[in-house]
Amino acid sequence: MKIKYLLTCLALMIMISCQAQSEFKSVGIDEFKTEISKSGVQLVDVRTAQEYSEGHIPGAMNIDVNAPDFEEKIKALDKKENVAIYCRSGRRSKTAANKMTAAGFKVIELNTGFLSWDGTVEK
Repeated sequence: MKIKYLLTCLALMIMISCQAQSEFKSVGIDEFKTEISKSGVQLVDVRTAQEYSEGHIPGAMNIDVNAPDFEEKIKALDKKENVAIYCRSGRRSKTAANKMTAAGFKVIELNTGFLSWDGTVEK
C-alpha cells in the first residue's frame, strides 16, 4: 500500500512539474517593452502577413500562428533565448504561446496585443 501511495505521489509531482514548464508569461505594455529591449530576445508578430505589413513593432519577425507551417517556422527560433510574441488583441498570441511553450520555448506574451501598443511602429 505504501509503495502504491508513493508511486501515485511521484506521478502527481511529475505531472505538476511538466505542467509548470509549459506556462508562459503574459505581461502588459511596460513590461513587454522592457523585455523586448533585452539582448537576445526574439520578437515575433503572430498576426497575418497582411496585418504585419500594415504596421508592426520594429525588429519583429512575422510567423502567422494560423498558418499551416507555424510549427515548422518556429523551429528556426533559438530555444535558449526568450521569445516575445504579440498579435492584434492578445487572443492569437495566447494560442501561439501555448503551442510554443509546449514545443520548449520560453515565451513572454503581450496580453493586450498590438492594439494597445504605444511605441514606435514600422511598416
